[in-house]
Amino acid sequence: MAGTLAAGVPTASAAGRHDDQARLRRDAAAITALGVTGVQARLITSDGRNLTATSGVADVTTRRPVPLNGYFPIASVTKAFVATVILRLAGDGRLSLDDTVERWLPGVVSGNGNDGREITIRQLLQHTGGIHDDYPDYTSAKDFYRHRYDHYTAKQIVARAMRHRPDFQPGKKWSYSNTGYVLLGMIIQRVTGHPWHEEVRDRIVRPLGLRHTFWPGTSPTLPQPHAETYQRFEPGGPLVDVTKQVSSGINGEAGLVSTTADLNRFFRALLGGRLLPPAQLAQMKHTIPVGKKFEPLMPGARDGLGLFSRPLSCGGRYWGHEGGDSGWISAAGVTADGRRSVTVSLSGTIAESPDHVLRVAQAEDKLIDDALCATPNAGRTRR
Repeated sequence: MAGTLAAGVPTASAAGRHDDQARLRRDAAAITALGVTGVQARLITSDGRNLTATSGVADVTTRRPVPLNGYFPIASVTKAFVATVILRLAGDGRLSLDDTVERWLPGVVSGNGNDGREITIRQLLQHTGGIHDDYPDYTSAKDFYRHRYDHYTAKQIVARAMRHRPDFQPGKKWSYSNTGYVLLGMIIQRVTGHPWHEEVRDRIVRPLGLRHTFWPGTSPTLPQPHAETYQRFEPGGPLVDVTKQVSSGINGEAGLVSTTADLNRFFRALLGGRLLPPAQLAQMKHTIPVGKKFEPLMPGARDGLGLFSRPLSCGGRYWGHEGGDSGWISAAGVTADGRRSVTVSLSGTIAESPDHVLRVAQAEDKLIDDALCATPNAGRTRR
C-alpha cells in the first residue's frame, strides 16, 4: 500500500500526513473551545496533499457538522484580489501606482481637508492615504433586523468618509482603511469600464478555475453548503443568527464569497508568480509596519500592497490576508514560495470582550503557524 512500508511501519510521508492532520484538528478544536461555534480549515502541503479539519457545529439548533467545503463571505480577504487587479493594470501600463486619486476620480475625494490630489493609488493599497472610515454598524439585535438588508453604493461609502477630516496627512502614518479599497474599486471601473468584481472574475477567478468564488452583490443568502454564523450584541445577551444579511462591504473593500479550497488556490498562484509579472509581485511584497492599534492582533505584521507579511515561529515569514464581518472571520496564509498554504474560516465568532477577540485571534494565528511551519516545507527547526 502506498505510504507504508511492507512491515506495516508508516513511511515518513505517511507519518508527516498524520502529524499535519492531527495538528490541524487540534488547533481547530482549540478555537471552538473559546466559544466560536464552527471552524473549517484546509491545508495544502508542498507536495500537494490536501488536508482538512472541522470543529464545532454549523448550526447551534440542529447541531449539524461544519461542512468541509462550505461557502463563507471572505470579507477583507477580498482586498488581495482587488490589489492583484490593480497591479495587473499597472503591469499592463493602464495606470501607475503613483497616479493620484484625483487623476482617475476627479472631485471625489475632497472637502474637510480631504484632497485626492495628495493621495496616490499606492497609498490606498497600503493603507497610508489617511482617509477616515465611517461605516454603518449594527448596535443591537433590533437594529440588525431593521437594517440587515440595507446596502450602500461605493459613492455613498466615500461620501460618508468625506464628512470627516483625514486621520493623518497622506503617507505619514498607517491606518487600516476600508474606504481606500472602495476607491480602488472605483478606479478599476474608471480605467477598464467594468465593475471591479468583473475584472476579478475575468483576470483571476476564471483563469484559476475558482468555481466557488463569486460576488453575490446585494443577495443576503449564501449557497449551500454553509455554516450559520452568530453574534451577541451585548455581553450575556441572546445568540443572534446573523447569517442572512447584506454585507455593508460589497464595493471592493470586501464582498466576495469563496471556500477554503479556492482561497488556497488563489494565494498559491499569487505567491507562486502565476498572476503578476515579477516586477509587480515585488512591489506587492514591499512592506511597511502596521500601526500600533493592529500590532496586538497581528504581532510582527507588515503590510504590502493588499498582502500582509507575518513572522513564522520556525523562521521566515508568510503572506496572506484576514477578514471579518458579522460573526465571520477568515484568514489565509501561504509560504513565500507559494507551495504550502492554509485557509481557515470561523463562524459564530462571538466577541464577548476585547480580551476574547484577542484570544480567538491568537488561536487562529497558532493554527496558521503550525500548519505552515510543519516540515518538510518550512526548512528550519521550530524555535
